[in-house]
Amino acid sequence: MKTYLAKIFGWVRLHTMALSVLLLLAAILPPVQVQGQSSPCCAVLSAGLGTINTTLGSVIGGGLSSINGVLTTIQQFEQQVVWPVQAIAQARGLVGAIQGIYTQIRNIFNIPISSATLANPRQLETILLSRSPGQIGNTPGAYGAVYGVVPLPQNASPQMRDQVDMTDAVAQDALERAIVIDAIADQELQAADQINASIQSAAPGSAPIVEAQADAWLVRSHAYTQSALADLMRVRAIDLANSGATMKYGSSGAVGTHQDVNTILKRQ
Repeated sequence: MKTYLAKIFGWVRLHTMALSVLLLLAAILPPVQVQGQSSPCCAVLSAGLGTINTTLGSVIGGGLSSINGVLTTIQQFEQQVVWPVQAIAQARGLVGAIQGIYTQIRNIFNIPISSATLANPRQLETILLSRSPGQIGNTPGAYGAVYGVVPLPQNASPQMRDQVDMTDAVAQDALERAIVIDAIADQELQAADQINASIQSAAPGSAPIVEAQADAWLVRSHAYTQSALADLMRVRAIDLANSGATMKYGSSGAVGTHQDVNTILKRQ
Protein backbone atom coordinates (compact mmCIF):
# COMPACT_ATOMS: atom_id res chain seq x y z
CA MET A 1 0.00 0.00 0.00
CA LYS A 2 2.78 2.40 0.89
CA THR A 3 4.53 1.52 -2.28
CA TYR A 4 1.33 2.26 -4.34
CA LEU A 5 0.82 5.68 -2.74
CA ALA A 6 4.44 6.52 -3.25
CA LYS A 7 4.04 5.84 -6.97
CA ILE A 8 0.97 8.14 -7.18
CA PHE A 9 2.70 11.03 -5.44
CA GLY A 10 5.71 10.54 -7.63
CA TRP A 11 3.48 10.77 -10.79
CA VAL A 12 1.79 13.94 -9.55
CA ARG A 13 5.18 15.59 -8.88
CA LEU A 14 6.32 14.70 -12.36
CA HIS A 15 3.09 16.12 -14.02
CA THR A 16 2.54 19.13 -11.78
CA MET A 17 3.05 21.57 -14.64
CA ALA A 18 0.55 19.79 -16.94
CA LEU A 19 -2.15 19.66 -14.28
CA SER A 20 -1.69 23.37 -13.52
CA VAL A 21 -2.23 24.26 -17.21
CA LEU A 22 -5.43 22.14 -17.40
CA LEU A 23 -6.93 23.78 -14.31
CA LEU A 24 -6.10 27.24 -15.71
CA LEU A 25 -7.84 26.47 -19.02
CA ALA A 26 -10.90 25.10 -17.20
CA ALA A 27 -11.22 28.31 -15.25
CA ILE A 28 -10.78 30.63 -18.28
CA LEU A 29 -12.89 28.92 -20.99
CA PRO A 30 -16.83 29.47 -20.82
CA PRO A 31 -19.10 26.49 -20.29
CA VAL A 32 -20.52 24.80 -23.40
CA GLN A 33 -24.33 25.12 -23.82
CA VAL A 34 -26.02 21.76 -24.15
CA GLN A 35 -29.37 21.44 -26.02
CA GLY A 36 -32.11 19.67 -24.10
CA GLN A 37 -35.59 18.61 -25.33
CA SER A 38 -36.21 21.80 -27.40
CA SER A 39 -35.97 21.61 -31.22
CA PRO A 40 -35.67 24.17 -34.06
CA CYS A 41 -39.08 23.03 -35.41
CA CYS A 42 -40.79 24.47 -32.31
CA ALA A 43 -39.54 27.92 -33.11
CA VAL A 44 -40.73 27.55 -36.73
CA LEU A 45 -44.16 26.36 -35.60
CA SER A 46 -44.48 29.29 -33.18
CA ALA A 47 -43.57 31.74 -35.93
CA GLY A 48 -46.16 30.13 -38.30
CA LEU A 49 -48.93 30.35 -35.75
CA GLY A 50 -48.12 33.99 -35.14
CA THR A 51 -48.34 34.66 -38.89
CA ILE A 52 -51.70 32.88 -39.13
CA ASN A 53 -53.04 34.85 -36.17
CA THR A 54 -51.91 38.12 -37.76
CA THR A 55 -53.52 37.13 -41.10
CA LEU A 56 -56.82 36.23 -39.47
CA GLY A 57 -56.90 39.49 -37.58
CA SER A 58 -55.94 41.79 -40.45
CA VAL A 59 -57.33 40.14 -43.61
CA ILE A 60 -60.21 37.81 -42.71
CA GLY A 61 -61.15 39.79 -39.60
CA GLY A 62 -61.40 42.96 -41.66
CA GLY A 63 -63.72 41.29 -44.17
CA LEU A 64 -65.91 39.87 -41.43
CA SER A 65 -66.05 43.29 -39.80
CA SER A 66 -67.24 44.80 -43.09
CA ILE A 67 -69.94 42.11 -43.45
CA ASN A 68 -71.05 42.72 -39.87
CA GLY A 69 -71.32 46.44 -40.62
CA VAL A 70 -73.51 45.77 -43.68
CA LEU A 71 -75.76 43.45 -41.68
CA THR A 72 -76.05 46.06 -38.94
CA THR A 73 -77.03 48.69 -41.51
CA ILE A 74 -79.68 46.39 -43.00
CA GLN A 75 -81.06 45.64 -39.54
CA GLN A 76 -81.26 49.32 -38.70
CA PHE A 77 -83.01 50.04 -42.02
CA GLU A 78 -85.59 47.33 -41.32
CA GLN A 79 -86.18 48.53 -37.77
CA GLN A 80 -86.36 52.23 -38.68
CA VAL A 81 -87.94 52.23 -42.15
CA VAL A 82 -89.46 48.88 -43.15
CA TRP A 83 -90.82 47.73 -39.78
CA PRO A 84 -90.37 50.61 -37.34
CA VAL A 85 -91.06 49.54 -33.79
CA GLN A 86 -93.11 52.63 -32.99
CA ALA A 87 -95.35 52.18 -36.04
CA ILE A 88 -95.89 48.51 -35.19
CA ALA A 89 -96.83 49.43 -31.62
CA GLN A 90 -99.29 52.05 -32.92
CA ALA A 91 -100.83 49.54 -35.34
CA ARG A 92 -101.28 46.99 -32.57
CA GLY A 93 -102.84 49.66 -30.39
CA LEU A 94 -105.26 50.50 -33.20
CA VAL A 95 -106.14 46.83 -33.54
CA GLY A 96 -106.88 46.69 -29.82
CA ALA A 97 -109.12 49.76 -30.08
CA ILE A 98 -110.99 48.24 -33.04
CA GLN A 99 -111.41 45.03 -31.06
CA GLY A 100 -113.11 47.09 -28.35
CA ILE A 101 -115.47 48.53 -30.97
CA TYR A 102 -116.20 45.01 -32.22
CA THR A 103 -117.07 43.97 -28.69
CA GLN A 104 -119.49 46.87 -28.34
CA ILE A 105 -121.09 46.03 -31.68
CA ARG A 106 -121.46 42.40 -30.63
CA ASN A 107 -123.15 43.43 -27.37
CA ILE A 108 -125.57 45.64 -29.29
CA PHE A 109 -126.12 42.90 -31.84
CA ASN A 110 -127.10 40.43 -29.10
CA ILE A 111 -129.79 42.67 -27.56
CA PRO A 112 -133.08 40.68 -27.51
CA ILE A 113 -135.58 41.97 -30.08
CA SER A 114 -138.43 39.46 -29.70
CA SER A 115 -141.82 41.20 -29.55
CA ALA A 116 -144.56 38.59 -30.01
CA THR A 117 -146.94 38.08 -27.09
CA LEU A 118 -149.28 35.24 -28.08
CA ALA A 119 -148.28 31.58 -27.85
CA ASN A 120 -148.10 30.60 -31.52
CA PRO A 121 -146.41 33.79 -32.75
CA ARG A 122 -143.94 33.63 -29.86
CA GLN A 123 -143.02 30.07 -30.77
CA LEU A 124 -142.47 31.00 -34.43
CA GLU A 125 -140.51 34.12 -33.48
CA THR A 126 -138.29 32.14 -31.12
CA ILE A 127 -137.44 29.74 -33.95
CA LEU A 128 -136.76 32.53 -36.43
CA LEU A 129 -134.46 34.40 -34.01
CA SER A 130 -132.73 31.27 -32.67
CA ARG A 131 -129.72 31.63 -35.03
CA SER A 132 -129.58 27.84 -34.88
CA PRO A 133 -129.86 25.73 -38.07
CA GLY A 134 -131.17 22.90 -35.89
CA GLN A 135 -134.46 24.80 -35.54
CA ILE A 136 -135.18 24.80 -39.29
CA GLY A 137 -137.13 21.54 -39.04
CA ASN A 138 -139.57 23.17 -36.60
CA THR A 139 -140.34 26.09 -38.92
CA PRO A 140 -143.17 24.54 -41.05
CA GLY A 141 -145.27 23.54 -38.04
CA ALA A 142 -144.84 26.87 -36.27
CA TYR A 143 -145.51 28.73 -39.54
CA GLY A 144 -148.70 26.78 -40.17
CA ALA A 145 -149.90 27.43 -36.62
CA VAL A 146 -149.69 31.19 -37.27
CA TYR A 147 -150.52 31.60 -40.97
CA GLY A 148 -152.62 28.52 -41.54
CA VAL A 149 -152.26 25.76 -44.12
CA VAL A 150 -153.28 25.34 -47.74
CA PRO A 151 -157.11 25.27 -48.04
CA LEU A 152 -158.80 21.98 -48.76
CA PRO A 153 -159.89 21.33 -52.37
CA GLN A 154 -163.57 21.85 -51.53
CA ASN A 155 -162.82 25.22 -49.94
CA ALA A 156 -160.81 26.88 -52.71
CA SER A 157 -160.18 26.69 -56.42
CA PRO A 158 -157.08 24.88 -57.70
CA GLN A 159 -155.57 28.20 -58.80
CA MET A 160 -156.06 29.70 -55.36
CA ARG A 161 -154.61 26.64 -53.63
CA ASP A 162 -151.53 26.74 -55.89
CA GLN A 163 -150.98 30.41 -55.19
CA VAL A 164 -151.31 29.94 -51.45
CA ASP A 165 -148.96 26.95 -51.47
CA MET A 166 -146.32 28.80 -53.50
CA THR A 167 -146.55 31.89 -51.31
CA ASP A 168 -146.17 29.81 -48.14
CA ALA A 169 -143.22 27.92 -49.64
CA VAL A 170 -141.28 31.05 -50.57
CA ALA A 171 -142.05 32.69 -47.22
CA GLN A 172 -140.86 29.64 -45.27
CA ASP A 173 -137.78 29.32 -47.47
CA ALA A 174 -136.84 32.93 -46.76
CA LEU A 175 -137.43 32.53 -43.03
CA GLU A 176 -135.34 29.36 -42.89
CA ARG A 177 -132.55 30.92 -44.94
CA ALA A 178 -132.56 33.87 -42.54
CA ILE A 179 -131.84 31.43 -39.70
CA VAL A 180 -128.94 29.97 -41.68
CA ILE A 181 -127.52 33.40 -42.51
CA ASP A 182 -127.71 34.42 -38.85
CA ALA A 183 -125.71 31.32 -37.90
CA ILE A 184 -123.16 32.07 -40.63
CA ALA A 185 -122.88 35.65 -39.41
CA ASP A 186 -122.02 34.37 -35.92
CA GLN A 187 -119.26 32.19 -37.38
CA GLU A 188 -117.90 35.12 -39.38
CA LEU A 189 -117.83 37.31 -36.28
CA GLN A 190 -115.88 34.63 -34.42
CA ALA A 191 -113.44 34.37 -37.33
CA ALA A 192 -113.04 38.16 -37.34
CA ASP A 193 -112.26 38.09 -33.62
CA GLN A 194 -109.64 35.39 -34.13
CA ILE A 195 -108.03 37.26 -37.02
CA ASN A 196 -108.01 40.47 -34.99
CA ALA A 197 -106.40 38.69 -32.04
CA SER A 198 -103.79 37.17 -34.37
CA ILE A 199 -102.94 40.60 -35.78
CA GLN A 200 -102.33 41.92 -32.26
CA SER A 201 -99.61 39.33 -31.64
CA ALA A 202 -98.38 38.82 -35.20
CA ALA A 203 -94.77 39.50 -36.09
CA PRO A 204 -94.18 41.95 -38.96
CA GLY A 205 -93.08 39.16 -41.26
CA SER A 206 -96.25 37.13 -40.64
CA ALA A 207 -98.67 40.02 -41.12
CA PRO A 208 -99.21 39.26 -44.85
CA ILE A 209 -100.30 35.72 -43.95
CA VAL A 210 -102.93 37.03 -41.55
CA GLU A 211 -103.99 39.60 -44.15
CA ALA A 212 -104.44 36.87 -46.77
CA GLN A 213 -106.60 34.90 -44.34
CA ALA A 214 -108.72 37.99 -43.68
CA ASP A 215 -109.12 38.56 -47.43
CA ALA A 216 -110.31 34.97 -47.87
CA TRP A 217 -112.94 35.46 -45.17
CA LEU A 218 -113.99 38.73 -46.80
CA VAL A 219 -114.61 36.95 -50.11
CA ARG A 220 -116.57 34.25 -48.27
CA SER A 221 -118.72 36.83 -46.48
CA HIS A 222 -119.49 38.51 -49.80
CA ALA A 223 -120.71 35.16 -51.12
CA TYR A 224 -123.06 34.75 -48.15
CA THR A 225 -124.30 38.31 -48.66
CA GLN A 226 -125.12 37.48 -52.28
CA SER A 227 -127.03 34.43 -51.09
CA ALA A 228 -129.10 36.58 -48.72
CA LEU A 229 -129.75 39.05 -51.54
CA ALA A 230 -130.98 36.19 -53.71
CA ASP A 231 -133.49 35.25 -51.00
CA LEU A 232 -134.77 38.83 -50.87
CA MET A 233 -135.16 38.81 -54.65
CA ARG A 234 -137.18 35.58 -54.46
CA VAL A 235 -139.46 37.08 -51.83
CA ARG A 236 -139.95 40.18 -53.95
CA ALA A 237 -140.58 38.03 -57.03
CA ILE A 238 -143.28 35.97 -55.32
CA ASP A 239 -144.92 39.18 -54.13
CA LEU A 240 -145.05 40.44 -57.71
CA ALA A 241 -146.34 37.06 -58.85
CA ASN A 242 -149.17 37.25 -56.30
CA SER A 243 -150.08 40.71 -57.52
CA GLY A 244 -150.15 39.46 -61.10
CA ALA A 245 -152.27 36.48 -60.10
CA THR A 246 -154.74 38.79 -58.36
CA MET A 247 -155.10 40.86 -61.54
CA LYS A 248 -155.50 37.67 -63.55
CA TYR A 249 -158.23 36.46 -61.21
CA GLY A 250 -159.93 39.85 -61.50
CA SER A 251 -159.79 39.70 -65.28
CA SER A 252 -161.22 36.19 -65.30
CA GLY A 253 -163.94 37.26 -62.89
CA ALA A 254 -164.80 40.28 -65.06
CA VAL A 255 -165.09 38.10 -68.14
CA GLY A 256 -167.33 35.67 -66.27
CA THR A 257 -169.52 38.48 -64.96
CA HIS A 258 -169.83 39.97 -68.45
CA GLN A 259 -170.94 36.61 -69.83
CA ASP A 260 -173.49 36.21 -67.04
CA VAL A 261 -174.92 39.66 -67.74
CA ASN A 262 -175.23 38.90 -71.43
CA THR A 263 -176.97 35.64 -70.66
CA ILE A 264 -179.46 37.38 -68.38
CA LEU A 265 -180.18 40.06 -70.98
CA LYS A 266 -180.77 37.47 -73.67
CA ARG A 267 -183.28 35.68 -71.50
CA GLN A 268 -185.23 38.87 -71.03
